Amino acid sequence: MLKRTIILLLFISNSLFAQRHPDVTGDVPDWFSDAKFGIFIHWGIYGVDGNGASWPVFNGKVTQAEYDSQLKGFNAENFDAKEWATLFKESGAKYSVLTTKHHDGVALWDTKASKRNVVKQTPAKRDLVAEYAEAIKGEGLKLGFYFSWLDWSNEDYGALGKLKKTDKHKKVPSNPKAWQRFLDFNTAQLKEISSFKPDLLWFDGDWGIEDEQWKMEEMRAKLDLWNPGVVINNRMGNFGDYETPEQGIPFSEIKNPWELCMTMSPGWGYSEQVQKNQHTHIEAPQLVQLLTECSTMGGNLLLNVSPMPNGEIPMWQQDNLRAIGSWLKVNGEAIYGSTAGIHKNHYAGPNTLSKDKKTLYLIVHQKPVNGLLVKGLRNKATSITILGDTEQRELTFKNAGGAPWLKIPPTRFLSFPDDIEIGYGRVVKLEFDEPIDLYTGHSGAIEQND
Repeated sequence: MLKRTIILLLFISNSLFAQRHPDVTGDVPDWFSDAKFGIFIHWGIYGVDGNGASWPVFNGKVTQAEYDSQLKGFNAENFDAKEWATLFKESGAKYSVLTTKHHDGVALWDTKASKRNVVKQTPAKRDLVAEYAEAIKGEGLKLGFYFSWLDWSNEDYGALGKLKKTDKHKKVPSNPKAWQRFLDFNTAQLKEISSFKPDLLWFDGDWGIEDEQWKMEEMRAKLDLWNPGVVINNRMGNFGDYETPEQGIPFSEIKNPWELCMTMSPGWGYSEQVQKNQHTHIEAPQLVQLLTECSTMGGNLLLNVSPMPNGEIPMWQQDNLRAIGSWLKVNGEAIYGSTAGIHKNHYAGPNTLSKDKKTLYLIVHQKPVNGLLVKGLRNKATSITILGDTEQRELTFKNAGGAPWLKIPPTRFLSFPDDIEIGYGRVVKLEFDEPIDLYTGHSGAIEQND
């Protein structure tokens, strides 16, 4: 009877899931939509030589043995999960995502499914995921895990997937038993990391293999069963919740929830050469602007840090995170919990709206010369101030043109005090009694004047 009940529950779960996840669902909890800023952490043995995370073997630049020689150099001796969590909290991030296992198959936790992990095969000999999970939750941040579906070190993956660049994807497994072993291996590891109760799972590496062969629908049902409410990105075929553009802000509107993952320098993992090449580093002013651009379009920024093999996050990256956090302490109300702003035809700069559309935030990254130009704004603001202005001055508009009796608003030039320092960006807050009302037509001849 118990067995039949379990089968029935799984059937119901799968049926509900099939309705809930026909594609990217857009069904994410408020915490994810409101967060706007998260930290990505690419940490693994690939930081020892610094030649790239996992890809050198696949691309034939090094042999598997040469790549694996990095295992002996990964010691995590200075890793302090609480320091990481404190830093991320100071940055203003609301969640963080750690690469628990990249494409090289080296797990950062004490997995029972394989000997290929940092506890058994590196000098670290520590369950780094367990320490990270406890610290992140301890700071009140949402816990995220990255997990690679593929594993280029696992021969069973080769039953269907490409183990090296020159391989061809197979339409059917060359060895069905081997492919099933690989699926069982992934399932075992995902069940292990699910025991840490992550709020978010960030998948990668589902390329070239159909959902049915991955058994993604069945896997999504299991993940929901193990962690009800877990948020999952769209790199598990058609069974994720939100979209993940990478290394480039979208140019067109994304209607679903989305998150841009981006690095502070070339490459995801630690590289000593990149560390020394300061001209390649993206610094705090630019990173704040990336954050505001993502918020303008209604998305999140997942900003990558690349710890050294010893567990230290490079100081220049730490400085960047703390600088972002300082900016958010003053201006965070324009970012957290905001929705996409008004179109660039109305304001040619980053901006956001409150959920009730009664507050508009104009973000200024350069000193205005003739004020801020706002077009198409029909309703009158009841208050216009600058966040963090100690004098709490009220700003005013100078209107040009308009035919309000025809509901054609004037072009508005917003004053901006000369003595306000821009820094990484200042935020002008416009408050309204009613949701913002924008004119979207094009005016022609005015045949009736008031």
